[in-house]
Amino acid sequence: MLVHPWDAGRDEAEWQAWIADGHDFGQLSVNGLPGHPPVVVPTHFTCDFTRDGGHLLVHLARPNPVWKAIEHDPSVLFTVIGDYAFIPGPWRAGTGAPPTDGVPTSYYGTVQFTCRATIVDDPEAKAELLRRQLAHFQPDGDHGPVAVDQPPYGRMLSGIRGLRLEVTDVRAKFKYDDHKPVEHRSTVAERLTERGQGLDVPTARRQLRRLDRIGPWKS
Repeated sequence: MLVHPWDAGRDEAEWQAWIADGHDFGQLSVNGLPGHPPVVVPTHFTCDFTRDGGHLLVHLARPNPVWKAIEHDPSVLFTVIGDYAFIPGPWRAGTGAPPTDGVPTSYYGTVQFTCRATIVDDPEAKAELLRRQLAHFQPDGDHGPVAVDQPPYGRMLSGIRGLRLEVTDVRAKFKYDDHKPVEHRSTVAERLTERGQGLDVPTARRQLRRLDRIGPWKS
């Protein structure tokens, strides 16, 4: 992934806050077996980061084809993408230039985690992984007990395998034209809000947050 200096995350706090702000679905990419393409699995995840490092938690169905690939090579990549929008060329035309001279682009935020995967098969360890995930996705606790010897989850544990992804590197990219003048970025954010399609509004909010923090770009 190409990351220009003006696209880079300003610090760990920025991308961690972005992940915590509802960006909890991504793609697990695993090197394929010899002679086969990579395996990519879309999935929800939870994460835990401390000063000593961090990890992601995932669970997948036991028949998923990803397991053999992970056992062959546990080095994986987990990618999260959000707050994206297409920016038409006329919005990016320079001052005094014809609108048709503007070149379109894409805005988006993304975080890529390079990880070392450990498969979790112990029933109690899988139950604990599910409890951690449910605490995030259903914090009101409106679910049955997650226990090895109780329904509804106990009998289902054999049908899944867990993954603990130890994060070894993080690359964050927030591509919102931060190298362009403040007025240009503010105008594009206004236009995104007015258009209001897809993820236009959260994209505009992300651009304005970056604008407030960075201001005029300085190399």
